[in-house]
Amino acid sequence: MNKTALLLAVQAALDGEWDQSHKLAQDYSDATANWIHAVLHKIEGDAWNSKYWYARTADKKYEDFSDATDELKAIQKVLNQA
Repeated sequence: MNKTALLLAVQAALDGEWDQSHKLAQDYSDATANWIHAVLHKIEGDAWNSKYWYARTADKKYEDFSDATDELKAIQKVLNQA
């Protein structure tokens, strides 16, 4: 996991720069990167693909958060505690 890159991916998503966030997140395959990837597909409205990426996180689910911004902030918090 590259904490710095993933924090940048989260911030880009929060700033509405989903393509940039996606490019950063897809360079990593750990659970947190997969979680970011899942949220990005959720934002895009691609539920099937989003659920695929949630399944790769091991413990996160599509239904855990109804608001993408809240979820991105939760990811940011996890990364800042790592």
